[in-house]
Amino acid sequence: MFDDLFYKRLSQLRMQKGVSARDMSLSIGQSSGYINRVENKKMLPSMTAFFYICEYFGITPKEFFDIDTSNPAIIEEIITDLKSLDDEQLKNISALIKGLRK
Repeated sequence: MFDDLFYKRLSQLRMQKGVSARDMSLSIGQSSGYINRVENKKMLPSMTAFFYICEYFGITPKEFFDIDTSNPAIIEEIITDLKSLDDEQLKNISALIKGLRK
């Protein structure tokens, strides 16, 4: 079950980024078929390779396994931006989010 989560999440994040398995493999310093083999459940990456995968997506290992967050890189970018806002701006953003959720 854990393995299936890993493979699905890897594929989901890669497709969201809009890159091929081959391009991603080469970008993280692996052979051209590496990510394809991982996504097809033929192997799991080493811990080092997993960290490179997370770095490639711009997320932490915790965010990789947070399946309730569909696009963790965007969420992290938004949080970083929110930290630079003042109280009034944050209240406005909060109201906007609540309005969008209705």
